[in-house]
Parts: sequence; C-alpha cells; structure tokens
Amino acid sequence: MQSSGILVFVETSGGAARATSLELFGAAGAVQNALGPVTALVVGHGIAPAVEQVATLGAERVLVVDDPHCAHPVAAVMARVVLTAWDVVQPALTLLPSTTLGRDVAALVAARHGVPHFADIVSLDVTAEQFLATRPVYQSKLLTTVRASRARPAVATIRAGTYRAPEPSGQQARVEDLTVAFSPADQRARMTRMVEKPRGQVDLENAPVVVVGGRGVGGPEAFAQLAQLTELLGGALGCTRAVSDLGWRPHAEQIGQTGKQVRPRLYLGVGVSGAVQHTVGMQGSETIVVINRDPNAPLVKMADFALIADWNEVVPRLIARLRERRGR
Repeated sequence: MQSSGILVFVETSGGAARATSLELFGAAGAVQNALGPVTALVVGHGIAPAVEQVATLGAERVLVVDDPHCAHPVAAVMARVVLTAWDVVQPALTLLPSTTLGRDVAALVAARHGVPHFADIVSLDVTAEQFLATRPVYQSKLLTTVRASRARPAVATIRAGTYRAPEPSGQQARVEDLTVAFSPADQRARMTRMVEKPRGQVDLENAPVVVVGGRGVGGPEAFAQLAQLTELLGGALGCTRAVSDLGWRPHAEQIGQTGKQVRPRLYLGVGVSGAVQHTVGMQGSETIVVINRDPNAPLVKMADFALIADWNEVVPRLIARLRERRGR
C-alpha cells in the first residue's frame, strides 16, 4: 500500500487531550493538501472527553485506544500503539508533540521503520519531492532546514507553541476503536506512581497569564510576593533556568528550551534578563510585560510594555491595587 495521509498522535492526561497535541492539528492542516486526509490517534484510559474534542478538529477519522495498559505515559507501550495504527493507516507523515513522551515514541517508531525523523520542528513544508522541516539549533540562536525525500514516510515532533490548535468545526470525524496486542517486551517498563500537582494550581503550559521570576529578584524569598501576584491575576508562576539551577524554585516551573513552553495571553517577567534559553519558551506570548532595572536587557527590548524600575517598589503596589479592585 502506498503511503498517504497524516497520522496525529494525541497524548491525554486525566481523560483530556493535552494542549500540545491539539496544536498538531494546526500543523497537519498546513500540509494536508499535499499529503491527504488526517487520522487522529487518541490514546489513554477513560478518554471519552478527549475523543469528543479531537473529533471536531479536522480529522477524517479518529482511532481510539482506550486501554488500562495506556493509562500511564510509558514510551514502549505508546510506541506499540503508534506502530499498530501505522499498519492500519500507512501514513506519509506521522506527527507527535515534542514532549518527553512524544520524543521517545517518535524515535522508537522511526527506528522501527527505518524512516526519516524530524525532531522538535517549528515549521513544516511539503513539495512534490521532499519534506522540508525547520528546527532551532545552537540553543535556538539559529534555524536550520532539514530535507528528506518523500519516497519514504516521515515522523516528526512539533515544538509546543509553534502552531495554534484549530477552532472546532461543524464536521464530526468518524470514530473507530483500534485493538492493540501488547507483547511482554512492551510492558517491561511500568509506571509505579504519578505525582499530581497541588489542587488549585494552574497548569503552567495552559495558563492564560504567566508570571515569571528571574535571577534579578534577588533570592527565593521574593517568590512569595510573586505567588501572591500570580494568584490575584489568576495565572501560573514560572521561573528561568538560572532560578531553577540555584534551587530557588522547582524545575517543573522552569520556562525555556530545557523547560516548559508557554503561550499565554499575558506574560509578566519580573527580574528576567531574557537569555535565549528562556525566550524560546515564551516568545509566542500575546502580550509581554517586563519589570526590570536594566533598560538594555534583551527581554525589555522584545516586550510590548516595559517598566524600568526596582521590582520591590512595583510589585507590592501592584498587589495592593489588585486587592483593592477585587475588594470593590
């Protein structure tokens, strides 16, 4: 069978599709005319909400693997699911999110079939003869274009925030269950425990408002005030790599090339200089506001609004003002 069409792997968490997976449908839509129809592969356990959501995002059909074996993000198990779907769909292109799981699964699938693997790409184009994928290199200081012949299928992981998830359409995809036969080798690794985030904590990657503290705030005690500000704004608290490396905040809050990718409506950076490692993780923010004493800081220059001041003078007043408005 000749390869055609696009297979999109949808990660789920708590029964819902992860935002990074929904963005893949934006990437698929950009090359659909060249490659053919989109098939979504929704994987997990208790994933009816995710299936319902994905079925309206432009796919022709949705393959569903709702299985207790897939309740946890184990790469070997998920790779078996993708390989099974591959045999059914025979896709010309398989898209996965550039998450920890997505990167592992993509590498396993590409190696198993001996096909090109584009990692962490930010742009994808297709000609009659080639796949052309653009990806950052040298800590995202440069972009390079990688090419592969269309004589063979390809696998690609898409960096979070590169494409926007399409709006739900009025059309409903055909939904089909996919049966997967797992071997003992697929189940050699198993998840023993999942650590849940505290109740009420906003998911950093999906938060509409993100408040970020950098090394310029001076120490870990400053984050108590930033946490108050974050709560008043209804957002999530993040940090830079320097802050995480110093042990002031946990790595789970780090934004950047080696941390989370965010795309909030409002990004508020406090004491953040704007190293490339950090800015690649937040450059898709709609509005960037910065509080920094250094007018020449890189993030100040890329901000929509910048306040050149000591954050110790600004943040307490901002907290007081927000509390006053909330009291009214």
